[in-house]
Amino acid sequence: MNMHRKPSGLPHFTLLLSFILLLWGCGAEKKTAPEQGADSPTVISLAPSITEMMYAIGAGEQLKGRTSACDWPKEAAGVPVAGAFGRPSLEILASIHPDLVIDVDLADETMGEKIEALGIRRETISCKTPEEIPDALRKIGKLTGHERQADSLASVIERGLEKYQKKTAGMEHRPSIYLEIWDDPFWTGGRGSYTSALISYAGATNIGDAVEKEYFEISQEWVIRQNPEIIACMYMAKESTAADDVINRPGWNHIHAVKNQRVYDRFDNSIFLRPGPRVLEGIEALYRLAHPESKP
Repeated sequence: MNMHRKPSGLPHFTLLLSFILLLWGCGAEKKTAPEQGADSPTVISLAPSITEMMYAIGAGEQLKGRTSACDWPKEAAGVPVAGAFGRPSLEILASIHPDLVIDVDLADETMGEKIEALGIRRETISCKTPEEIPDALRKIGKLTGHERQADSLASVIERGLEKYQKKTAGMEHRPSIYLEIWDDPFWTGGRGSYTSALISYAGATNIGDAVEKEYFEISQEWVIRQNPEIIACMYMAKESTAADDVINRPGWNHIHAVKNQRVYDRFDNSIFLRPGPRVLEGIEALYRLAHPESKP
């Protein structure tokens, strides 16, 4: 693999916080269920991960509203925007008046009460770990009338996770990875983060696991001391490539990843930062970075 991959970086730091919010919580909080006989309820999704899951199980046509952060799949662009991630517009919700609103976490929890006051059913399905994604898919499948498709995809993901777990269990060497989520300031994922879980499934070690935080700010000196074998940049640089910026940082030339030309960029960062149906794609991409000698 070369040092450059297709970019999909964060345009500014506030979006970084939105991506981190995506990783909160996949136990389902019980709300009011759809009425009996509502086989295909209309839905407004208040999170990109929910939107991805709906399309993945064939419920995309029931989606009548989304957030401005819902950017995948491309068909979602044709769905009206009902607000920002975690911050829906009550006026738009009232005008569309779907059968169901699904969120993962609202910026203001009182917003949930206001949604229900409009007479709209609400369900919260939050995703935090790869292992919880299958349950979230099955929950959405039950809510939207796509149980068979959801169970099928959930089973594929469960088998895939088990495959990677077995494939990497006996590895003698698990290369260290520094996943740079943002560079101004520097951010990475710590122990318990979604990105750390993906790295583990890929048969590698997340240097951020040294810190008992989900996502946190770091210094350049900290990264140099950790001396990672691989660096993956989850954003797009403004002028040169992110990889070139890393390579040219003062003092970073002593890091193993830089010396061995294992600095990568141009990723679709939503695959690595957003729990959802593309989880196996994210693990496979990291696996190829960590073990380029192995077959896909």
